[in-house]
Amino acid sequence: AALQENLDKQLFGQHLVSRVVVKAVRGFLNNTKAKKPLALSLHGWTGTGKNFVSKIVAESIYKRGLQSKYVHQFVATLHFPHAHSINLYKDQLQSWIRGNVSICPRSLFIFDEMDKMHAGLIDSIKPFLDYYELLDGVSYRQAIFIFLSNAGAEKITEVALDFWRNGRTREDIQLTDIQNALSVSVFNNKNSGFWHSTLIDRNLIDYFIPFLPLEYKHVKMCVRVEIESRGYTVDEDIVSRIADEMTYFPREERIYSDKGCKTVDAKLDYYYDF
Repeated sequence: AALQENLDKQLFGQHLVSRVVVKAVRGFLNNTKAKKPLALSLHGWTGTGKNFVSKIVAESIYKRGLQSKYVHQFVATLHFPHAHSINLYKDQLQSWIRGNVSICPRSLFIFDEMDKMHAGLIDSIKPFLDYYELLDGVSYRQAIFIFLSNAGAEKITEVALDFWRNGRTREDIQLTDIQNALSVSVFNNKNSGFWHSTLIDRNLIDYFIPFLPLEYKHVKMCVRVEIESRGYTVDEDIVSRIADEMTYFPREERIYSDKGCKTVDAKLDYYYDF
């Protein structure tokens, strides 16, 4: 219930994300006979809410949220920076996952910047995501894996624009309109950590979840929530000014924010003497 409530209050313009994430996580946590770990892959432009959703999922399961010792975050450019060390990274990653799931079967692993991860590295965790009852005496069936990536954002935008140009609302977009094209796009993207990945090939990712590009009205929603979270009264003039300062694409139509809500926090500092 908390997961649903937090997504409804704080995530804007992402009807597909809210629906799929809540159903997937709730269903998985309530399933005492899961055949494999839950694997969610979140895709979309910067600032559309991918990190925010992974944070909300962590907070809905663990008392300390992302600070929990059972939540493990990996950032591609920080933890796996060098292509020549990929074999070392594979061993370290397997060892880290094996060790932590041995301690807590309900561990959460978040992989950020999947689009910057070296091709082939993520395949090293394939055994942990597969339908095995036990691997060396350890069951991984209660673990959760979340992957965050900008890869596939172009395909998501393409679908959203088609709907807009045909006079249909973004809320008309269904998961079936995007999911298959998204997984194929990510699989064939050489700049994606999932390039020709066995995780996709073997259908081990349960959901490819598209984050739609955010519109002007969603940026204003982000600004209002940020102002309120700082304990200030919402000034609609400032809300509009910050939203107007954002850049939008495509160049002609100017429908979607380039950075989503990414820079809202910094822009507010300019207008308020916090």
